[in-house]
Amino acid sequence: MVILGSGPNRIGQGIEFDYCCVHASMALREAGFETVMVNCNPETVSTDYDTSDRLYFEPLTEEDVLGVIEAEQAAGGGGVAGVLVALGGQTPLKLAGRLPEQMVLGTSPAAIDLAEDRERWSALCARLEIPQPAGGTATNLAAARAVVERIGYPALVRPSYVLGGRAMEIVYDDEGLERAMEELAGFRGDGGPAGSLGREGGLSAERPVLVDRFLEDAVEVDVDAVRDRTGDLLLGGIMEHVEEAGVHSGDSACAIWPPTLGEEALAVLEGYTRAIADALEVVGPLNVQYAVKQGQVFVIEANPRASRTLPFVAKATGVPLAKLAARVMVGATLAELRAEGLAPEHGPGRTAQ
Repeated sequence: MVILGSGPNRIGQGIEFDYCCVHASMALREAGFETVMVNCNPETVSTDYDTSDRLYFEPLTEEDVLGVIEAEQAAGGGGVAGVLVALGGQTPLKLAGRLPEQMVLGTSPAAIDLAEDRERWSALCARLEIPQPAGGTATNLAAARAVVERIGYPALVRPSYVLGGRAMEIVYDDEGLERAMEELAGFRGDGGPAGSLGREGGLSAERPVLVDRFLEDAVEVDVDAVRDRTGDLLLGGIMEHVEEAGVHSGDSACAIWPPTLGEEALAVLEGYTRAIADALEVVGPLNVQYAVKQGQVFVIEANPRASRTLPFVAKATGVPLAKLAARVMVGATLAELRAEGLAPEHGPGRTAQ
């Protein structure tokens, strides 16, 4: 099994995803698989010599990952059974559609793209009758102004298909919108410096700016879950952010059990999460971000991958979510993992918390 790490080689980046990859390697080796780690961060445990059976210290790019797969296939010993892209954050997730489809284990590349594609995601939420903050996409200032005329200020402006939270800005007037769009026109989404066009810089129909109505004074909520191929779902945790919505989750504190949300809101959050997981046919980890304002729940986005909150939920609850996600992605069911004593015995609901 090939496990793709978080990729960037900046010291200290991606430690939460490193945790997930290491626990996945541990779980798969215990289950009898040979594990191959692909990562390029020298200061993380995933690149320690004894974490996996083999380590490829390579960049997380399409060319390099395909090269690793080719080398492993040529080495014999059964070849590559599959590639896990959902444990290292957004960097490996973006490679899902560029790898041989039959090798990507867990949630399908098509479902991953559905969650990332703004228009298709909005259509899915509309079909599921799950409210979203009003918004739209834009590839230039005129289009952004047209969206704002419809939804009003304040607006949250951010690039699509990038590492979480980068270049996100809240704007309150036309001047702020113009400045934000000018900066995003030169934003580079491949990890290079902002203001550098680079290979992936600029705006296009494939890389638009997302413009959403910003819900002021709302409570932000993160939900982490694991779903198997049978549709069984383990709700790992519902986390209420201490900071208000708009502060990125990487800069926020959060609490389990949610201290201010009532049972009605929690039931809605659980129902929406199950509906999204089923609609995307998630197999493995899922993180959904919500905003709750005046009792109404709005979905912000869904990520069919491990999130930065997953290790904290696992530590707080004692449930090894990363290990469960890894086993589920390679074919195990939650029922089987409960029989092994890895997953908690529980019925439907929030009992994992």
